[in-house]
Amino acid sequence: MTRDDDLPALRAERLGKRYGHVWGLRDCTFAVPAGSVVGLVGPNGAGKTTLLALAVGLLTPTEGQVEVFGEASRAYTGATLARVSYLAQDHPLYRSFSVADMFHFGRSMNPSWDQELAEMRMDALDIPLGRKVKELSGGQQAQVSLTIALAKRSPLLILDEPVASLDPIARIEFMRDVMAACAEGGLTVIIASHVVSELERLCDWLIVLSGGRPQLAGPVDDLLDAHRMLTVPRPTPDGELPGTVIDRADSDRHSSVIVAADLGQLAAAQRPGWQAEPVGFEQLVLAYLRRPPVGGNARSDGRSTGRSEGRVGPGGRSGRGSGRDSGRDSGRTGAAKGAVIR
Repeated sequence: MTRDDDLPALRAERLGKRYGHVWGLRDCTFAVPAGSVVGLVGPNGAGKTTLLALAVGLLTPTEGQVEVFGEASRAYTGATLARVSYLAQDHPLYRSFSVADMFHFGRSMNPSWDQELAEMRMDALDIPLGRKVKELSGGQQAQVSLTIALAKRSPLLILDEPVASLDPIARIEFMRDVMAACAEGGLTVIIASHVVSELERLCDWLIVLSGGRPQLAGPVDDLLDAHRMLTVPRPTPDGELPGTVIDRADSDRHSSVIVAADLGQLAAAQRPGWQAEPVGFEQLVLAYLRRPPVGGNARSDGRSTGRSEGRVGPGGRSGRGSGRDSGRDSGRTGAAKGAVIR
């Protein structure tokens, strides 16, 4: 039998979902290695929730497929679903239930339920088991929801905007507990969030969605290595710059340009007065969010509502360290370790 950690935790192959005449997600291809912490970023309407709903089997793909540990979503079994925990943005709980009632419900629905873990977390958080959900604060409800997801003991944890409604302290405590669960070993986490600075601290893998299509996907270190910030004289046209221009900001005398280019391209195109610097995580994400999406949302008749079509090209070398070997994906998944839209 193939072990879970020998397979991508989540793999999409030309995955698409259409709503009426508009594609909410299309041409989505990536393979996330087991043990990764993935940041999923995109503007509202980019397709993040659609992608996550497809991954957990709440939606059926219109085209392509998505796999969890090697099993296609269209063939999900109870055993496969038991390997995925999904926490929606609104932390859905039955408000009239007590915390103990919620745990009883979770235990009856999940064969690998860890009651001891659930009770230990509530004790550590000082949340009484007998208290009704409707009597809990927003932060406490989020922690109960996370506890249910963790007590399921699934190797894949999917979080859709988990801290959007929380205050700063509750947000920090929530994400601290997520990372503590990761540190215990074996957990793959996918976090959809608008808080880019938070993802930078947590994630070793990144997916940027815009216009219903992936614009960037791969290990964070690979993607950072594949981009540079160039400072050039303002008259310099884009055509003279190496690689692909992702984002450009012009001042009176100089331009700051983020390009997707390898070291050979940078060396060959170097000019007097040019400066090249590494790109930061937040700079890279914001550059792709500002960029008009390649491909764009498409109508069912094939006409794109975006501005251009593009191709996917390979990125850099290794993974990003949050204590995991995120470079191990290269030999196991067969997928490119990083990809950008050209």
